[in-house]
Amino acid sequence: MPKKKKAGSEDDLEISELQSEEVPEKVAEAESAEGTKEAKSLEAKKKALLEKVAKLKEKVEETSSEDLKEKVKAKKRAEMLIPLEEYVKAGIYLGTRVVTPDMRQYVYRRRADGLAIFNTDIIDEKIKEGIEFLTKFNPEDVIVVCKRQAGWKAVKMFADLTGIRAFTKKYPAGILTNTTLPEFFENQLTIITDHWLDKNALNDTLRVNKNILMVCDTNNFSKGASQIMIGNNKSSKSLGVIYYLLTKGYCKAKGIDKNIPELEFWTGEKEIAHG
Repeated sequence: MPKKKKAGSEDDLEISELQSEEVPEKVAEAESAEGTKEAKSLEAKKKALLEKVAKLKEKVEETSSEDLKEKVKAKKRAEMLIPLEEYVKAGIYLGTRVVTPDMRQYVYRRRADGLAIFNTDIIDEKIKEGIEFLTKFNPEDVIVVCKRQAGWKAVKMFADLTGIRAFTKKYPAGILTNTTLPEFFENQLTIITDHWLDKNALNDTLRVNKNILMVCDTNNFSKGASQIMIGNNKSSKSLGVIYYLLTKGYCKAKGIDKNIPELEFWTGEKEIAHG
């Protein structure tokens, strides 16, 4: 008869030891899997949180950028020679359907009807530059030319107040170049209102190599100009604004004490009483 195994025999001891070794291994494996799962979950949460932070930062930066742009724009508006509304009311920003290569950089957009639109901020900057350039010359060394009827009134007022010699309606060709003419004289600067209509004065000035301050619309070329101002040079209101600002700036810089009429008189919204 086979011998019965005694309780607590060596075989039982081995089985018990094996079982005791297997249990911790499985537990450790389960704990490891759980730990990995938890780590992945934490990593996912961390990633989501970082993405959220990045989006919030982007939004804050975008808002700050927009705020800054608005502040810069507001500062520019405050520093304008006249309120933006006055420029708009005078139609100074309205160009033509033709845009020359010289003027393309100053055009903001085109309207539905094809008219090119000037950037009003640049209009203001260019008029400031025009005033600064004009103040380098004395009244007796400057002439202003305007053949277009829409500018006659403003140019005459400009000439009367600054002492600068004006030629409207007709410019006597040769007075800057032909020394035999009784009317001949030398100037240092010619203000051109529109280079298409005032081409005789422009060519004479270029011939004697003198300075040119030119008002340029979108259809004008700026070739030969020492300094340009941009804007609508077809409208009496727009030209009124330009010559009003030139007059104010020039008289202030030169210490010319004159009672300069308000802008409305230059643009034709009000008439100056006579007598």
